[in-house]
Amino acid sequence: MKNFMTKKLLSSAVLSLLISTQAVAEDKISLLLDWFVNPDHAPIIIAEQKGYFKEQDLKVDIQEPADPSMPPKLVAASKADMAVTYQPQLHMQIDEGLPLTRVSTLVATPLNTLVTLKSSNITEIADLKGKKIGFSVGGFEGVLLRVMLKTHGVNLDEVELINVNWSLSPSLITGKVDAVIGSYRNFELNQLDIENHPGHAFYVEEEGVPSYEELIIVVNNKDRDNDKYRRFNIAMEKAVQYLINHPEEAWELFKNYKAAELDDELNRRAWKDTLPRFALRPGAVNQRGYESFAKFMHAQGLIKEAPKAVADYAIEP
Repeated sequence: MKNFMTKKLLSSAVLSLLISTQAVAEDKISLLLDWFVNPDHAPIIIAEQKGYFKEQDLKVDIQEPADPSMPPKLVAASKADMAVTYQPQLHMQIDEGLPLTRVSTLVATPLNTLVTLKSSNITEIADLKGKKIGFSVGGFEGVLLRVMLKTHGVNLDEVELINVNWSLSPSLITGKVDAVIGSYRNFELNQLDIENHPGHAFYVEEEGVPSYEELIIVVNNKDRDNDKYRRFNIAMEKAVQYLINHPEEAWELFKNYKAAELDDELNRRAWKDTLPRFALRPGAVNQRGYESFAKFMHAQGLIKEAPKAVADYAIEP
């Protein structure tokens, strides 16, 4: 009897060890950011720093991409679990056949803006007729500009477009262009102000463009029902609550994640401007918003196929 009990206990111990080892392996998540760490990623960093991922039995490997265009493609190819991307890009990626599903939202509003200098004589979008407008990425940003201009009676061929190769603020400051499309309201506006060249923003969602979610997180379709993504969102929601309730303490935790890179005036200002834009319920799906924006993308020729049912590409795990 004693030998039987000993064997039973050993068997139970071995089984528990195997289950524990398996759980740890299953609960690892590789998360690719869209760019280097910045205040847009605060909920992710705070969830890590506060141990909220660990509370949900998750080990999240946060990675900064060498090529910002690659994270969704790597997830689609099953080379990573999750990727930070943008709602407009998601619509185009699934139109191209990539097997991606949105499972979480970071930034729930647009950040994109059309920016001029306050010192210029441009006080409304109609004043841009005949002016030079800088851009970094064509496609979606070109459509944004076209819609915004048209709302004010200006055609796209009535402005001069100049590719400024990501040098948005410097191009404005030096007078190379009169306006730039693609400036983030929480970064470029602060950058211009720090350089003593305050800017004026025209917000895309106020100028004929439906509101959309700037930053979202996607997974591979075959993995979208995995319970670890539900727990990921629980941790993210706790992180956002902490951010809203304790912004100064959260800033300290955030900047200490990579102090040499994050502890500067621009990030400090961007932090305050980004806080009110985080999704309070990261997992929740804005059904009407996704439907409306998908129709806009289709009408503007950015996607070829008619919009799919939202549940096909955006879920709350």
